[in-house]
Amino acid sequence: MERLFEFVIDYLSIWGYWAIMIGMALESACIPIPSELIFGFAGYLVQLGRLEFSLAVAAGVAGGLAGSIIAYLAGAYGGRALIDQYGKYIFLPKDHVALAQRWFDHYGIRAVFFSRLLPVVRTFISLPAGMARVHFGQFVLYTLLGSVPWTIALIYAGKLLGANWQQLTDFGHQASMIVLAGLALAAVVYYRKRTK
Repeated sequence: MERLFEFVIDYLSIWGYWAIMIGMALESACIPIPSELIFGFAGYLVQLGRLEFSLAVAAGVAGGLAGSIIAYLAGAYGGRALIDQYGKYIFLPKDHVALAQRWFDHYGIRAVFFSRLLPVVRTFISLPAGMARVHFGQFVLYTLLGSVPWTIALIYAGKLLGANWQQLTDFGHQASMIVLAGLALAAVVYYRKRTK
Protein backbone atom coordinates (compact mmCIF):
# COMPACT_ATOMS: atom_id res chain seq x y z
CA MET A 1 0.00 0.00 0.00
CA GLU A 2 2.87 2.33 0.82
CA ARG A 3 4.35 1.84 -2.67
CA LEU A 4 0.98 2.57 -4.27
CA PHE A 5 0.72 5.68 -2.12
CA GLU A 6 4.12 6.95 -3.27
CA PHE A 7 3.47 6.01 -6.90
CA VAL A 8 0.17 7.93 -7.04
CA ILE A 9 1.64 11.00 -5.33
CA ASP A 10 4.63 11.06 -7.67
CA TYR A 11 2.47 10.85 -10.77
CA LEU A 12 0.00 13.44 -9.50
CA SER A 13 2.91 15.78 -8.79
CA ILE A 14 4.33 15.34 -12.29
CA TRP A 15 1.29 14.89 -14.52
CA GLY A 16 -1.39 16.83 -12.58
CA TYR A 17 -4.78 16.74 -14.31
CA TRP A 18 -3.82 13.80 -16.56
CA ALA A 19 -2.84 11.75 -13.51
CA ILE A 20 -6.15 12.59 -11.80
CA MET A 21 -8.05 11.54 -14.92
CA ILE A 22 -6.14 8.29 -15.40
CA GLY A 23 -6.20 7.42 -11.70
CA MET A 24 -9.95 7.90 -11.48
CA ALA A 25 -10.50 5.99 -14.72
CA LEU A 26 -8.63 3.05 -13.20
CA GLU A 27 -10.51 3.34 -9.88
CA SER A 28 -13.88 3.48 -11.66
CA ALA A 29 -12.90 0.54 -13.87
CA CYS A 30 -12.70 -1.55 -10.67
CA ILE A 31 -8.96 -1.32 -10.04
CA PRO A 32 -8.55 -0.64 -6.32
CA ILE A 33 -6.92 2.79 -6.16
CA PRO A 34 -8.54 4.80 -3.34
CA SER A 35 -10.27 7.95 -4.56
CA GLU A 36 -9.45 9.51 -1.17
CA LEU A 37 -5.77 9.25 -2.08
CA ILE A 38 -6.18 10.75 -5.56
CA PHE A 39 -8.55 13.55 -4.59
CA GLY A 40 -6.97 14.25 -1.21
CA PHE A 41 -3.58 14.95 -2.75
CA ALA A 42 -5.19 16.79 -5.68
CA GLY A 43 -6.87 19.09 -3.14
CA TYR A 44 -3.52 19.72 -1.50
CA LEU A 45 -2.04 20.63 -4.91
CA VAL A 46 -4.97 23.03 -5.37
CA GLN A 47 -4.15 24.65 -2.03
CA LEU A 48 -0.54 25.03 -3.13
CA GLY A 49 -1.70 26.74 -6.32
CA ARG A 50 -0.29 24.02 -8.56
CA LEU A 51 -3.72 22.97 -9.80
CA GLU A 52 -6.97 24.84 -10.45
CA PHE A 53 -9.91 23.56 -8.41
CA SER A 54 -12.41 23.49 -11.29
CA LEU A 55 -9.99 21.74 -13.66
CA ALA A 56 -9.10 19.15 -11.01
CA VAL A 57 -12.82 18.45 -10.53
CA ALA A 58 -13.34 18.21 -14.31
CA ALA A 59 -10.41 15.79 -14.64
CA GLY A 60 -11.73 13.64 -11.79
CA VAL A 61 -15.26 13.51 -13.17
CA ALA A 62 -14.05 12.80 -16.73
CA GLY A 63 -11.76 10.01 -15.55
CA GLY A 64 -14.45 8.53 -13.35
CA LEU A 65 -16.93 8.54 -16.21
CA ALA A 66 -14.45 6.92 -18.61
CA GLY A 67 -13.65 4.15 -16.13
CA SER A 68 -17.32 3.63 -15.34
CA ILE A 69 -18.10 3.21 -19.03
CA ILE A 70 -15.32 0.61 -19.34
CA ALA A 71 -16.78 -1.32 -16.37
CA TYR A 72 -20.31 -0.97 -17.80
CA LEU A 73 -19.16 -2.41 -21.13
CA ALA A 74 -17.31 -5.24 -19.35
CA GLY A 75 -20.52 -6.11 -17.53
CA ALA A 76 -22.67 -5.76 -20.65
CA TYR A 77 -20.51 -7.82 -23.00
CA GLY A 78 -18.59 -10.10 -20.66
CA GLY A 79 -21.09 -10.61 -17.89
CA ARG A 80 -20.47 -12.47 -14.68
CA ALA A 81 -18.35 -15.10 -16.45
CA LEU A 82 -15.76 -12.47 -17.46
CA ILE A 83 -15.63 -11.05 -13.94
CA ASP A 84 -15.31 -14.48 -12.32
CA GLN A 85 -12.61 -15.59 -14.74
CA TYR A 86 -10.44 -12.46 -14.98
CA GLY A 87 -11.36 -10.36 -11.94
CA LYS A 88 -8.57 -11.84 -9.83
CA TYR A 89 -5.97 -10.39 -12.21
CA ILE A 90 -7.04 -6.84 -11.37
CA PHE A 91 -7.64 -7.58 -7.67
CA LEU A 92 -11.42 -7.50 -8.10
CA PRO A 93 -12.90 -8.86 -4.84
CA LYS A 94 -15.94 -11.05 -5.50
CA ASP A 95 -17.61 -9.91 -2.27
CA HIS A 96 -17.41 -6.26 -3.39
CA VAL A 97 -18.95 -7.13 -6.75
CA ALA A 98 -21.67 -9.09 -4.94
CA LEU A 99 -22.39 -6.09 -2.70
CA ALA A 100 -22.72 -3.82 -5.75
CA GLN A 101 -24.98 -6.42 -7.37
CA ARG A 102 -27.26 -6.47 -4.30
CA TRP A 103 -27.47 -2.67 -4.35
CA PHE A 104 -28.33 -2.66 -8.02
CA ASP A 105 -30.90 -5.46 -7.64
CA HIS A 106 -32.59 -3.52 -4.85
CA TYR A 107 -32.49 0.03 -6.22
CA GLY A 108 -32.17 -0.42 -9.99
CA ILE A 109 -30.84 2.49 -12.04
CA ARG A 110 -31.03 4.78 -8.98
CA ALA A 111 -28.23 2.71 -7.43
CA VAL A 112 -25.86 4.13 -10.05
CA PHE A 113 -26.43 7.62 -8.62
CA PHE A 114 -26.49 6.79 -4.89
CA SER A 115 -23.58 4.38 -5.08
CA ARG A 116 -21.28 7.11 -6.37
CA LEU A 117 -21.53 8.66 -2.92
CA LEU A 118 -20.61 5.49 -1.03
CA PRO A 119 -17.25 3.81 -0.48
CA VAL A 120 -16.63 0.35 -1.97
CA VAL A 121 -19.96 0.11 -3.83
CA ARG A 122 -19.16 3.18 -5.95
CA THR A 123 -16.20 1.42 -7.57
CA PHE A 124 -18.15 -1.65 -8.67
CA ILE A 125 -21.72 -0.49 -9.39
CA SER A 126 -21.07 -0.11 -13.13
CA LEU A 127 -20.60 -3.87 -13.54
CA PRO A 128 -24.14 -4.93 -12.55
CA ALA A 129 -25.54 -1.91 -14.42
CA GLY A 130 -23.82 -3.22 -17.53
CA MET A 131 -24.94 -6.79 -16.90
CA ALA A 132 -28.52 -5.51 -16.66
CA ARG A 133 -27.98 -3.51 -19.89
CA VAL A 134 -29.58 -0.41 -18.39
CA HIS A 135 -30.13 2.45 -20.83
CA PHE A 136 -26.65 3.79 -21.60
CA GLY A 137 -27.70 7.46 -21.62
CA GLN A 138 -29.33 7.09 -18.21
CA PHE A 139 -26.27 5.29 -16.91
CA VAL A 140 -24.01 8.17 -18.02
CA LEU A 141 -26.37 10.79 -16.57
CA TYR A 142 -26.67 9.09 -13.16
CA THR A 143 -22.93 8.46 -13.08
CA LEU A 144 -22.22 12.15 -13.67
CA LEU A 145 -24.84 13.34 -11.18
CA GLY A 146 -23.38 11.12 -8.46
CA SER A 147 -19.72 11.73 -9.31
CA VAL A 148 -19.75 15.53 -9.37
CA PRO A 149 -20.64 16.18 -5.69
CA TRP A 150 -18.34 13.38 -4.52
CA THR A 151 -15.42 14.73 -6.53
CA ILE A 152 -15.99 18.31 -5.42
CA ALA A 153 -16.31 17.29 -1.76
CA LEU A 154 -13.15 15.17 -1.63
CA ILE A 155 -10.97 17.65 -3.52
CA TYR A 156 -12.29 20.46 -1.34
CA ALA A 157 -11.62 18.39 1.79
CA GLY A 158 -8.05 17.83 0.60
CA LYS A 159 -7.71 21.55 0.00
CA LEU A 160 -9.02 22.40 3.48
CA LEU A 161 -6.75 19.85 5.16
CA GLY A 162 -3.73 21.18 3.27
CA ALA A 163 -0.54 19.53 4.45
CA ASN A 164 -2.70 17.18 6.53
CA TRP A 165 -4.54 15.87 3.44
CA GLN A 166 -3.36 12.33 4.29
CA GLN A 167 -6.03 12.22 6.98
CA LEU A 168 -8.46 11.41 4.18
CA THR A 169 -6.51 8.24 3.40
CA ASP A 170 -5.63 7.44 7.01
CA PHE A 171 -9.31 7.20 7.88
CA GLY A 172 -10.20 5.61 4.55
CA HIS A 173 -13.89 4.78 4.35
CA GLN A 174 -14.65 6.67 7.56
CA ALA A 175 -13.44 9.86 5.86
CA SER A 176 -15.67 9.05 2.91
CA MET A 177 -18.65 8.64 5.23
CA ILE A 178 -17.90 12.03 6.82
CA VAL A 179 -17.86 13.58 3.35
CA LEU A 180 -21.12 11.78 2.54
CA ALA A 181 -22.72 13.07 5.75
CA GLY A 182 -21.59 16.60 4.84
CA LEU A 183 -23.12 16.27 1.36
CA ALA A 184 -26.38 14.98 2.84
CA LEU A 185 -26.51 17.88 5.31
CA ALA A 186 -25.84 20.39 2.51
CA ALA A 187 -28.63 18.82 0.44
CA VAL A 188 -31.09 19.08 3.36
CA VAL A 189 -30.17 22.73 4.01
CA TYR A 190 -30.50 23.54 0.30
CA TYR A 191 -33.88 21.79 0.06
CA ARG A 192 -35.26 23.61 3.11
CA LYS A 193 -34.16 26.99 1.77
CA ARG A 194 -35.79 26.26 -1.58
CA THR A 195 -39.11 25.24 0.02
CA LYS A 196 -39.42 28.32 2.26
